[in-house]
Amino acid sequence: MKKAFQNTRATVKLRKSEYHDEWYLYIESYPVFVPGSNTPKRIKELVNRIVTTPIWDKKRKARTNPDGSFTYKPKRDVNGIIMCKSAADQESCIYADNIRNIRQKEYDTKDLYSDMDEAIAEQKEKSQCDFISYFKQEAKNRHYNSDSMYTTWMRVAELLTEFSNNEPLIFANISLSLMEKFKQFLLKAPQGGSKKGTISKNTASTYFSVFKAALKQAFVDGYLPIDIAAKVKNIQWQESRREHLTIEELNQLVETPCDNPVIKRAALFSALTGLRHCDIQKMTWKEISKEGEHYRVNFTQQKTKGVEYTPISEQAYLMCGEAGYPDELIFGGLPDPSWISRPLAKWIEAAGITKHITFHCFRHTYACLQLSSGTDLYTVSKMLGHTNIRTTQIYAKVQDDKKEQAADAIKINLDINKTEEK
Repeated sequence: MKKAFQNTRATVKLRKSEYHDEWYLYIESYPVFVPGSNTPKRIKELVNRIVTTPIWDKKRKARTNPDGSFTYKPKRDVNGIIMCKSAADQESCIYADNIRNIRQKEYDTKDLYSDMDEAIAEQKEKSQCDFISYFKQEAKNRHYNSDSMYTTWMRVAELLTEFSNNEPLIFANISLSLMEKFKQFLLKAPQGGSKKGTISKNTASTYFSVFKAALKQAFVDGYLPIDIAAKVKNIQWQESRREHLTIEELNQLVETPCDNPVIKRAALFSALTGLRHCDIQKMTWKEISKEGEHYRVNFTQQKTKGVEYTPISEQAYLMCGEAGYPDELIFGGLPDPSWISRPLAKWIEAAGITKHITFHCFRHTYACLQLSSGTDLYTVSKMLGHTNIRTTQIYAKVQDDKKEQAADAIKINLDINKTEEK
């Protein structure tokens, strides 16, 4: 809500002497709010000057006297200064107007200075707050509907607590030096849970990005005087190998029983559609429809919040099982990401596949197999729901068979025996 300014106005006025034919010069200011009172005051300040020759403006009546005569307002020049016949009186009026000008500036800047003082005091108070507590609250505000992102933010909160030796991390103590120290801490930070070793460089990069995002929001919210996050570079992302399955390996998995059938159906569905675990887990039967000869899925991506429709194959539809009620989950009972790894790994191992395959690798598999089959990059990007085609280009780098085809593309008439003889 915008603050209402007082709009105090200071004006030079005349007051008639009771005993002599002369007028006192004074400054009247209104409205003026004084501490402890909600009622505006009219402040009058004498300037210790008297005039005897004011010029009256007969066109501007001040008031009507009891005898029917009129009192007129003094005539003023273009600058608002009272005009007098006497040069000495005119100097007194100019003097009074100079004082009025000083008072007017004081009133005009009073609100601005008070607002500034209030803002400085508020920022000083916020600077003594705990960043880690703010960070946890920001995690709730941002990712209340995304378990995976909330888990990531809370893991960063744990590392911040460890970094600060379980002490509050006061905003006033956050500096470029501290940010660099936390960056180095993340590069050597231990993995969570019972896992041994340190986190990967890419995980450290993700965590530091989350840390910077919270600092940027803290600047917006007034906890930091400058956008300090913009002054520190992120941890450089290290390109990693994205595991995916071949057609032969997918067929091995089709033939291999899984202790949890819904995991098998959902994984193969992901490989046939490219959908993420989070979108598959919440999918209901009302989101699947048939348009002509093809089935399609209409849904809102949980990660990007984009509204998508994705055509799916007949085989993908068969992975859904028997149709249920509109609001019924298609893959009801599909474990969360934190619980799916072990039964999934058991199924992969039973199929004789030695690659390190996570559920997300089935989405990678879809992308890689589409590109290998000749589907253009733009179409694959749209099928995956990517908002930036550069994200899809990552998959193009893992197509070894395309490189092999390119290596064999140029052939010449070459007789090895004749070449060796020469």
